[in-house]
Amino acid sequence: MTGNFLSEKEKMLTGEWYNPLDKALSAERLAARKLQHQFNHSAPDDAPLRKQMLQQWLPNTGKHFYVEPPFFCDYGYNIKTGTKVFFNFNCVVLDVAPVRIGSNVFIGPAVQIYTVNHPLDAKARNTLKEQAQPVTIADDVWIGGGAILLPGVSIGKGSVIAAGSVVTQDIPAGVVAAGNPCRVIKAITKG
Repeated sequence: MTGNFLSEKEKMLTGEWYNPLDKALSAERLAARKLQHQFNHSAPDDAPLRKQMLQQWLPNTGKHFYVEPPFFCDYGYNIKTGTKVFFNFNCVVLDVAPVRIGSNVFIGPAVQIYTVNHPLDAKARNTLKEQAQPVTIADDVWIGGGAILLPGVSIGKGSVIAAGSVVTQDIPAGVVAAGNPCRVIKAITKG
């Protein structure tokens, strides 16, 4: 940061409107895409190589982090997890802002997690500026296949998001939530 001016990356990470076509951000996305390509095309029986690629590509993940390829993200470094996190096939994480995932989290196939937002006004949208809001998933959460999490949402500890749901607002702890828009349908009882 020089004087009172923020870089486009600093704007991105602080939730301000920023230019995603900035050269530094474009270079970071390209580097992530190269690692993504290598991982998504790696041999399924080469676990040590896959683990090494994930550590380089997604450096802020905890122990026992497992991904079934293909997996797609913007940067990789904004995905932060606890231990025992599993992503099934064909997930997309637009990690422009931080995506914080707790421990013991299971994410079904084709789940999409978005942190990026665009202006609603067409003239403003045509400037190509974006804004990002973090997504938080607490411990012990299960997200069913095909669910979509929108920018700024939080999923509470122990909750289940039903397959195909579109999460547009925060979901509290210990519930099953479903639908479009996703809403609480029942509390989870311990048994």
